[in-house]
Amino acid sequence: MIPTLADLRERARERLDPRVYDFFDGGAGGETALQENEAAFRRLALLPRVLRGAATRDLSVTLCGDRLSLPVLVSPTAFHRLAHPRGETATARATAAAGTVLVTGMAATVPVAEVTAAARAVRAGAAVWFQLYLQPEPEVTLALVRRAERAGCTALVVTVDSPVFGRRERDARHGFDDLPDGLAAENMRGLPGAPDGRPRDIAMSPGLSWDDLRRLRAQTRLPVLLKGVLHPADARLAVAEGVDGLLVSNHGGRQLDAAPASVEALPAVAEAVAGRVPVLLDGGVRRGSDAAVALALGASAVGIGRPVLWGLAADGEDGVRHVLELLRAEFDHVLALCGGTGPADLGPDLVVARGGVRDRAPFAVPDGGDG
Repeated sequence: MIPTLADLRERARERLDPRVYDFFDGGAGGETALQENEAAFRRLALLPRVLRGAATRDLSVTLCGDRLSLPVLVSPTAFHRLAHPRGETATARATAAAGTVLVTGMAATVPVAEVTAAARAVRAGAAVWFQLYLQPEPEVTLALVRRAERAGCTALVVTVDSPVFGRRERDARHGFDDLPDGLAAENMRGLPGAPDGRPRDIAMSPGLSWDDLRRLRAQTRLPVLLKGVLHPADARLAVAEGVDGLLVSNHGGRQLDAAPASVEALPAVAEAVAGRVPVLLDGGVRRGSDAAVALALGASAVGIGRPVLWGLAADGEDGVRHVLELLRAEFDHVLALCGGTGPADLGPDLVVARGGVRDRAPFAVPDGGDG
């Protein structure tokens, strides 16, 4: 039997300390946003086209100059060595082998230079992006950017949905508020103001603004994407500020529990952006069909977070590779069933609300014929 993502999730649950499993699996507050990320996909269906002559399919997409062999990338998640001893190194190798992008986290337990080296030992052109929280001290942010540049990262993903830490009740119940001995957020070592040999804490600040983003963009030539955009007005502002892409995300339900599911926010953001920059999505993607729905609603690609951690905990590098190849096979299958030859063939006219094809707003557009 080929393990499904649900199987890998159960294996991860069996193998991990309950405190660690709940840290990875849990969300903020009552976990409504966490649950709705998956439930919202189940409320949507694909309306396939037929007799399209789509004998072959090309799943590849290009984002910020990097080519992905499928429209699925690995979103940033923290502390992979909690899941497996090789941590982000194993994740990087598996992602490179799958031919897609790893967004390695600022809170990684392996330094970014080692992550990029592991990816490029598998595939010379492997793309690694660096996820960044803007820090209240500009010199700390700049030091992190320079570290990512030296490591060979090809884009920065700035998480903007975390002015404060989310209130995560599972972690509070366990008293899980620090890493075990021997593990640390390695990218936070050697920064301005860091204690000798020890990492700084990652700071959140509600005082950060578009001015801080402008300062960052003036200090690097790397493409800058914003992660955590849900409001279309913020999407329009971001495009006006010159960002290179957006990632529609509610932080996996780990920040504002009252936030909508990511896929519910996607259509309005995609409409506001109007194709001027790529729009990505993460949150709740568990099947190739979820990826197809997101692309039909305006995403250029989707990111996965928790499934990568399940695969890593279940079977290390091989487990992560299995997650990506399973999603590749499922997406290709769905694309064939929808009559597509590539991701661009998925449009909003293919998405309907479950419960009847007559109720198509707000996802459908008027039928423009056979195009």
